[in-house]
Order: sequence, then C-alpha cells, then structure tokens
Amino acid sequence: MDESRSRVILADTFFAFYFSGGLMTVSRRDFLTTAVAGSLAAGLPDIRSNAQDSVTSKTSSASAKRVVARPIMVTAHNGFNYVDDAYAFLAGGGDTLDAALRVVKGPEDDPNDTSVGLGGLPNEEGVVELDACCMHGPTRRAGSVGGVRNIKNVSLVSKAVMDHTGHVMLVGEGAERFAVAVGFPRENLLTDHSRKIWLLWKEYHSLEDWWGPGLDDPHWQAPDVKTDAKPQAELREERFRRLEERAAELGIGPELREEAVHKVLFPPTGTIHCSALNEKGEMSGCTTTSGLAYKLPGRLGDSPIIGAGCYTDQDVGSAGATGSGEENIKVAGAHTIVENMRHGMSPLDAGMDALKRIVRNYNGDMAKLRFVDMTYYILRKDGVYAGVSLWEGYSPTMPHTIVVHDGTKRSEKTVALFKGYSQDFPPAPRVPAEVKKQFE
Repeated sequence: MDESRSRVILADTFFAFYFSGGLMTVSRRDFLTTAVAGSLAAGLPDIRSNAQDSVTSKTSSASAKRVVARPIMVTAHNGFNYVDDAYAFLAGGGDTLDAALRVVKGPEDDPNDTSVGLGGLPNEEGVVELDACCMHGPTRRAGSVGGVRNIKNVSLVSKAVMDHTGHVMLVGEGAERFAVAVGFPRENLLTDHSRKIWLLWKEYHSLEDWWGPGLDDPHWQAPDVKTDAKPQAELREERFRRLEERAAELGIGPELREEAVHKVLFPPTGTIHCSALNEKGEMSGCTTTSGLAYKLPGRLGDSPIIGAGCYTDQDVGSAGATGSGEENIKVAGAHTIVENMRHGMSPLDAGMDALKRIVRNYNGDMAKLRFVDMTYYILRKDGVYAGVSLWEGYSPTMPHTIVVHDGTKRSEKTVALFKGYSQDFPPAPRVPAEVKKQFE
C-alpha cells in the first residue's frame, strides 16, 4: 500500500473515531468542507494540506527501519542562539536531557527574554511565576515544577525533582523550598524592564481580562467591531499614543516603547521546548516558561504538565508545545502526538491530528479558533522530525518556526493547518474611559 493511500485511511479512521457516537455524525469530507466554509465565512484562510515530513537521513521516512539515528536537536525559535553549544555537547557523548537543558537554560538566564525565566512577564499581581518539566528517555523518568517564584532555572529544578525525590511534580512554595534546599539561589526575577511593562499594563489595561468566560464557554461571543464613536483604528491609534507617552514617563527607553505597548495591549504567551536524540537512539525533552503574561496567580499552563507541554517515550519519540496552554492541556498534545507515532503516523500527521483535536473542541468555529494558536515540535526516534502549527504565524513578518540542528543549524517554517495568522487574546482590549470621553 502506498504512503498516500495509507494517510487517507488513517485520516478516515481519525474522523470516524471522533464523530461516531458523539453529538453529531460528520464524514471526513463534510468536516473539511465545513471547516473551509467556516473559515471563508469568517474572512479567514482555509486549511492547508500537502506537506511532507522533514527527513534527517538519506533514507525515506517510509523506511523507518533503515533510517540511522544521529545526533539531532529540535527546539523553539528562542533556542536558536544556544543550540550550537548544546549540539556539540550531545555529539560529544553528552546526555540527551543535559543537552536539551543547555538550550532552554539560555532564555531562562536572559533578562531580555520576557517569556522565560529571569525577566519573564509577571502575573496580574506583579509576581513572576515559572513552570517547567522534563523527561529522560534512557531511564524513563520525569520531573516537573509549577508556579515557582524566586528561582530562575526551573528547568533544572524539574530535573532535580526527578533526580533527588520520589515524586514527579512539585508546585508553589514547596517547589521553591525544595529548590533552595538542593542549592538553587533565590533571586528577584522581575527585572526593571518587565516591572515597568507590568506597571503600564496595570494602569491602562483591564484587570478582568482573565476573569470572565473563556473561549470555550458556550456563551462566549466574538467582540463587536462596531464603535459608537470614531472608527476602531483611530481609537487604537489614540490608545497606542497614550500608552507610549506613559511608557516614556515610566522610564522605558525609546527603542523599547513600541514593544512594551504591544505587550500591554496583547498579553503574550512564551515558552521554549527542546527535544534531543543521540547516536545511540536515546531521547529526552524539556519545556520551560514564565507562562501567560498577567495571568491569575497560581495559573498553570501546559508547560509543567507531562503529556501536554512535553512528552518523551524512549521507544517512539519526543514532542513539545508552545502556544495556547489551556487548549493543549485539553488534548494532551505532546502525549497524543507520541502515541500517534507509536501507532504508525508520521511526525507530520501525528502533529496535524493533535491540531485537529483542538479544532474539534470548538466544532470548527473559526470565530473562536482565530484567537487560538499552537505550535508542536516533534522528533521521532529514527531522526525524522516535523514542526506544525495551527496558524502560519503571528503576522507575515513573524511566522512560526522551529530550530533544527543535526550538524547544520537552521530555522524552518512550520507546516500550518490554517493559512493566515492568529489573533491576540483577550480580543479587542477595552478602550480606556478617558479616551472614550473625548469622542462622546
């Protein structure tokens, strides 16, 4: 049976599984037609198909038994500057988890990376809370920490949980006290720059963004784009100008103000994942994050959840995720991908299947899915890899990418399920009252 025919059968099996015995019965063709029609009706692009897995050997991915494993690392875009040293360590015989941790530790140490570790954007109370997990394929162990304050390298703390306790996950104060007990120093993670961005958000942004119903609430409605005053574009421009002025008053430098204002208006997510495979076929993976900016205190996303933000099975492969953490938890994304590969799916098809499960959770409602995004980083035991995403990126100038190093370092665009670009959530930040009054 040829590979294309196999993929059709797998896809038909997938759709039959999801839509038989559920709330509705939908054929594979009907689902794709509905999704495309829904995207067109919402003014959004349709589903992209026809893509191939990346293959890291000279043999075909269809001949997995003949593919020779070799050192390879797959990571998120913010690992680009750190993967060279980590790859040299891996190629020199270093442990796969230690190699992956060398990549993710870079952004954790970087105060200018506001999505991970030191300098991460805080929760709504101005406190930085970090999450991480790791899995060591050769020994089939795992470690995780969540909601950790005052400890910079939580990726290493997750490994310490794995190495020095009989537990898998520690959270909050207990995780912090454990980290200190095994030698990690307490330090202030809120840099002056991140603090000023938070102050800007605190003064001008709604405190209710993460209260109210979420996208998955049956009563949630897309924001009304109409205004009673000037056009929305003019209101956005006015809001942006006022925030820039206040950013200057807070002491944010001219070269950083535009970025700061954008992070206030559109709270970012931020994470880094890395998977590593060595010559012997040993694998490991890890994921670390400061989580969603201005989140409710105590919120955990997918990054510390083994099976969601990261999953490694020594017999099959490794996968990790960045993006909408709540959505990924609900489909156990990384575990789903690895299990799909266990049952014969290619890395690309396995990742696409996980993305389609997110789409299914919203019944293909593009009015909601435009506010969701997800990127998966996938590495199979034979060295075949793939990077997939729900959307092509944040904008034409900010596509979703994965970083690959197999002796040659490169950045590659992901294969997207939907053409086009995701939109920030929470949607349509409220216009400050003082701005509205000018137009009343």
